[in-house]
Amino acid sequence: MRKTDPEHRMSTPTDPVKLTADLIRCPSVTPEEGGALVLLQGLLEEAGFTCTRVDRGGIANLYARWGDKGHERTFGFNGHTDVVPVGDEAAWTMPPFGAEEHDGVLYGRGATDMKSAVAAFAAAAIDFVRDTPPDGAIVLAITGDEEGDAQDGTLALLDWMYESGEQLTDCLVGEPTCPETMGEMIKIGRRGSMSAWFTVTGKQGHSAYPHRATNPLHAMARLMDGIASRELDKGTEHFDPSTLAVVNIDTGNPATNVIPAQTRATVNIRFNDCHTGNTLSDWLRAEAAHVDEGYGTTTEVKIKISGEAFLTPPGPLSDLVAAAVEAETGVTPELSTTGGTSDARFVKDHCPVVEFGLVGRTMHQVDECVPVEQIRQLKAVYARILAEYFA
Repeated sequence: MRKTDPEHRMSTPTDPVKLTADLIRCPSVTPEEGGALVLLQGLLEEAGFTCTRVDRGGIANLYARWGDKGHERTFGFNGHTDVVPVGDEAAWTMPPFGAEEHDGVLYGRGATDMKSAVAAFAAAAIDFVRDTPPDGAIVLAITGDEEGDAQDGTLALLDWMYESGEQLTDCLVGEPTCPETMGEMIKIGRRGSMSAWFTVTGKQGHSAYPHRATNPLHAMARLMDGIASRELDKGTEHFDPSTLAVVNIDTGNPATNVIPAQTRATVNIRFNDCHTGNTLSDWLRAEAAHVDEGYGTTTEVKIKISGEAFLTPPGPLSDLVAAAVEAETGVTPELSTTGGTSDARFVKDHCPVVEFGLVGRTMHQVDECVPVEQIRQLKAVYARILAEYFA
């Protein structure tokens, strides 16, 4: 039977487990491409996708489209093939890039976060356009910079899309979203994230004569206590209360009889839609200035806003994904905004976006792994989403 025969083609579905294993064997620790995007590009081009490498700042990214550019119905998948470092390789019981399967579980760095999802949506898209070509377009936007600074990954893809006239109407990000059970959670938004670095400068002196010094530690203690003790909000309809954590205080002073000249601290804030990064930045700077006024110190504040809080309101996209998840897993998913940040924080400026992926219990851990049945389930969910979206 010829390879082009439709019945033959429909009898050989793309195996997402094999593709996941092939991707795990690519050592794509940020910012290394590791062969993962080259592998995907070859597979997608063979399936009729038009592929473009959108590399920027030493980061490799891949944009793959099937169907006409600018179609009024263009469904996108977003994901990443870069992974975090393996850490202490001697602590692994399985080779971190070996993609070994034992007792129905596939092991390796990126197995959960998120090479399985990339393999699942690539396999679903390839089979869908081959077997039931839709009236519309399908896009796969895959980055190599999600685990890094994320400035030359999905942002680079979105910038290139804008310049090239490419447009998505809806998008699904394949990050792990389920805490314990496959199918239990869809992310319809994310909290904002920001970090602030405080450097408080006083005047060094002898600890026996504190009146001759200006102690920056006293000012820092008051500042950290003040901002950490404040209730930022009580939460909103779709978000938990915002949180502020003091994650570091460092003076580096080994002497017990010296008041140091300077001390530093770092805080991280995860905030909901009551706030913006700018309003919280203004508050932190105002608190520092108030403490300086009382203690005679000088405080420098540096702030990095990693992402703003956002919400895709429950509606057609979340309903579509939830129905597909329930149909394939038998679990009714919760619509949630919990967890850290993801590249959905960038995609939301382009089109409506939700997230659905695997159980994330082992992501970034030693012996990261995924049950192979979950990979197959995930492909089935993504395939059903495509079928219903273009129905």
